[in-house]
Amino acid sequence: MIYIFDENAGERELTLKGELHKYLIKVRRHTLGDVLSFRNKDKVDMLHTYKIIALEPRVAILELINSELLSVEPSKELHVAWCIIDSKSVEKVLASLCEIGVSRISFIACDRSQKNFKVDFKRYERIVDASMQQSGRTSFMRFDSYKNISAFIQEYPDTKVFDFTQNILTDGRDFKRVLIGCEGGFSEDEKTLLESQEVFRLNSKMVLRSESAVMAVASKILL
Repeated sequence: MIYIFDENAGERELTLKGELHKYLIKVRRHTLGDVLSFRNKDKVDMLHTYKIIALEPRVAILELINSELLSVEPSKELHVAWCIIDSKSVEKVLASLCEIGVSRISFIACDRSQKNFKVDFKRYERIVDASMQQSGRTSFMRFDSYKNISAFIQEYPDTKVFDFTQNILTDGRDFKRVLIGCEGGFSEDEKTLLESQEVFRLNSKMVLRSESAVMAVASKILL
């Protein structure tokens, strides 16, 4: 863990209790004199360094020793437009998408998205928080949703589309925004709607699951 989120980070002293105390002292085995890094979500680009100065069975007291402005952000931005799939599949790759630098995900209700799949932004945000603390990233991934592809394309006409085509995504392409379909791909009506967009594929003969496609495309563009 690179740093820890705490709503009191930045104050002269921190008192750790409960699950965080258990994790840091019992699991990670930190002890007196150890130095830990904290950030406050209200000013996430400030890194606060604390030293453990007192330990009790259920409480740890930490003293602030330094605060500095230190941002850790992706070198590129990528906005992923993702047709809604099962949240369990999203959750499997969400931490990795955060780590490689995806800046925003817009979930779109596409023609082949199953209607019973619901987007759980609160749960996604908790996963991203944990990923940020593990990777050191300091920019929050943003989430939103759109009722259909047409509404999204109307707002973002520069969107590139991942689909079956002869146009292979090459290294160095600086896409800002990409659309990924759900299981089963785009419907015929959606394909017609997307005829004016630039369409690309990866250099693979295999058919990728939606979450695999998002990971592969994002990695190709960002890393």
